Formats: sequence, C-alpha cells, structure tokens
Amino acid sequence: MNTNSGSTTAVESRRAVLKAGAAITAATLAPGLMFYGVAHSRPAEEPASKDVRWGMLIDTQKCGDGCKSCVTACNEEHGLSGKTGPQDSQWIRKVDIRNLQTDAQHALPMLCQHCENPPCVDVCPTGASMKRADGIVLVDSHLCIGCRYCMMACPYQARSLVHEPLTDQKPDVPRGVGCVESCTFCVQRVDRDETPACVEACTEAGHNAMLFGDINNPETPIAKALKARASTEVRADLNLNTGVRYQGI
Repeated sequence: MNTNSGSTTAVESRRAVLKAGAAITAATLAPGLMFYGVAHSRPAEEPASKDVRWGMLIDTQKCGDGCKSCVTACNEEHGLSGKTGPQDSQWIRKVDIRNLQTDAQHALPMLCQHCENPPCVDVCPTGASMKRADGIVLVDSHLCIGCRYCMMACPYQARSLVHEPLTDQKPDVPRGVGCVESCTFCVQRVDRDETPACVEACTEAGHNAMLFGDINNPETPIAKALKARASTEVRADLNLNTGVRYQGI
C-alpha cells in the first residue's frame, strides 16, 4: 500500500522545513519563552510573565463594511496565501453574524480567541498546543503531528492544517507542512513591543476598531475600554474566558 510511503514523505518534508526554520531562529519553541532572536525588548531566555495577559478588543460598530485590511495584513505578515478554500490557512477571517432576536447584523473579525482555558490545549496528545504564561495560545510545530484534534475542539474554527509544502517563508514565522496553525497575536511582534499586524492595519485604515494590550494592567487603553463599556465573549457559555472580546454585538 502507498499510505505509509505518502505519510513518510510528508513527515520528511515537514522535518526539512522545520530544520530550515531552526537554523534562523535563536530560541527553542517552548511554553513561556520567546521564539525569535531579533531585537527583543527583553532577553530571549527570559520567560513571558504571568503578570501580563495579552488581549484584544474589537468594536464591531467601527469595523468597516467590506473592509479586510486586518485579513490582508495578517496574510502578509505571516506569509499566508490569502486563499479561503477548506485546505487554506486562515489566521483571521471576516464573518457575518445575525442576532436572531433583534435581526441586527454585524461583520466581525474571527481569530483564535486565546482562551484562558483553551480546549485545543486540553485535547492535544503531544503538548504541541500550548498557552504561554502571558495568555498567548500557540502551536509548537516541532511537536505537532497533524492529528487535528485541536481543530475539532476549537469552537471558533480558528485553526488550519498546512496541506502543501511551503516556500518563501518569513524568517521569524516558522511554519511546517502537516502542522496545525492559528493566530498567534503576532507573537514575534509582541515580543518586540510592537502591535499585531491586524491592529496596526485597522488603525492605518482609519477604523480604529481593534485595541490590543495587557488586560491585566488597569492603565492600558484596552483595560480602560473594557471597564468603560460592556463587552461580549463569543460562546461565553463555554466558560473559556477568551482573550478576545467584542463590543457592539
């Protein structure tokens, strides 16, 4: 049978990609440690702090109709194709929702919600799905076996499997065929004290619909905004305590 041969080829291909990625990264992909050895605001060996919890607040009333600046920026930042087929990687996408009681409609960006209690981490058999001390949920490509249990467990359909070999990868965003991936809050930028690409693009487009920051620090703009106005978790009934909140829905 050719099943084993195909599987072996995929694994070897993935290992080659990961080996190449390892050559240009300076830090081991491990929970609580920064990934990349480029201009970090703190030493690479210093773990992420549990005193910080990164989060995002999205005001759907400011989100422009038909605007996909956040999606385009994410694709460019991480080397994604931008295709929307069932086998294409999408780390953030625009979805239309409707309130069945009021018939109100909203378009909102949907991404990994970076849950405090992530179901993707609970079901992962290898520990590849993990949560950093600062709340960012990630996938360790070195440990992922592509079983897709995490994809089935995610209630937000926020994860994708890399089906095809990758070329022209971004140096600080290692990816691998046969691995699951999802929004990382642009961890490579966060660890350099920079704003996630989607938030930056939304601001540059003039919508200012997305806020990112430390929700544990009451002095940050996002913490103040969350305190000043009610926000909503998508599927709050699951008690996941998501790091992404929405206003206006």
